[in-house]
Amino acid sequence: MSSVSPRADLESLPKYIPGRTIEGAIKLASNEVPGGALPSVAQAIAEAAAGINRYPDTGSQVLRERLARELDVPVERVAIGCGSVSLCQQTIQAACAPGDEVLFGWRSFEAYPIVTQVAHAKPVLVPITEGQELDLDAMLAAITDRTRVVFVCNPNNPTGTAIRRAELERFIDAVPQRVLVVLDEAYKEFVTDPEVPDGVEYTRTRSNVMVLRTFSKAYGLAGLRVGYAVAPEAIADALRQVYVAFSVNMLAQVAALASLDAADELLARCQEIVAERGRVRDELLAAGYQVPETQANFVWLPLGEQAVPFAEHALDRKLVVRPFAGDGVRVTIGTREENDLFLAAARDFSR
Repeated sequence: MSSVSPRADLESLPKYIPGRTIEGAIKLASNEVPGGALPSVAQAIAEAAAGINRYPDTGSQVLRERLARELDVPVERVAIGCGSVSLCQQTIQAACAPGDEVLFGWRSFEAYPIVTQVAHAKPVLVPITEGQELDLDAMLAAITDRTRVVFVCNPNNPTGTAIRRAELERFIDAVPQRVLVVLDEAYKEFVTDPEVPDGVEYTRTRSNVMVLRTFSKAYGLAGLRVGYAVAPEAIADALRQVYVAFSVNMLAQVAALASLDAADELLARCQEIVAERGRVRDELLAAGYQVPETQANFVWLPLGEQAVPFAEHALDRKLVVRPFAGDGVRVTIGTREENDLFLAAARDFSR
């Protein structure tokens, strides 16, 4: 008897591998912040829970208007999605026809090739440099007549490296106007280098630039899934057209608004993570590891073939880190106590 089959090309679809959660182990694998939601945000969520029998505002209008005021952009250029990863897929669906090319550095955010292929577009992976940075010159050289979208993850996930203003501006200016440059700034709140630009500024002067951001990381709302885009008006409208109705739930919208109200408290917590980030990197360098400068809430150890053995070594010590086989290991900055346990494990690893 014949049966219904899924798309044949799904067999070749890359698999998204989330950071593991193991009971009793310290999780440093998913770039979550250790403190959770801010207390005022948790209270807003609890109060809003009484209304979960009602559908959320599928247009997230109040949140869009608030973000437009915060960023000083027209509300028509703001779109909301179920986390920035959902907006990545919406972007490809909105901008690409089957067979069009989506270009990005590699290694970079592992969802890029997945959401590209799901949308019947063609992923084009451009190797990063030996310094673990996006190779913008090579990315420019890889643009073809079929290229429609270029993702620039800044800071880059999983390496943490960031592109500075002059280099990024040269790149954007050299990209053909018909190609949409997507600046993925999921870790923007952890950036301390003044030479790493705010991508929203480019959306004011360039007609082919959009920015993605999320409430999952610095805001501590990873479990609620809400992100946003600032884009050219036609693209923002298209993002809303391909949006899955009601996918940003009511609690997520309430939590995002409450988080914006608590900006000062949020930034203070980010500074604590940044301080620990510097300490952890310094200790790893002292222990003989190569660790590129990071502007995110994690560090990257380019261990190559030792990546998986290192992760197994850490797991033996009840520490869950994120290995990328053959490339390296990404380690989220946790509390000071958690970081000390990780550093002890790193010093014990035999290379």
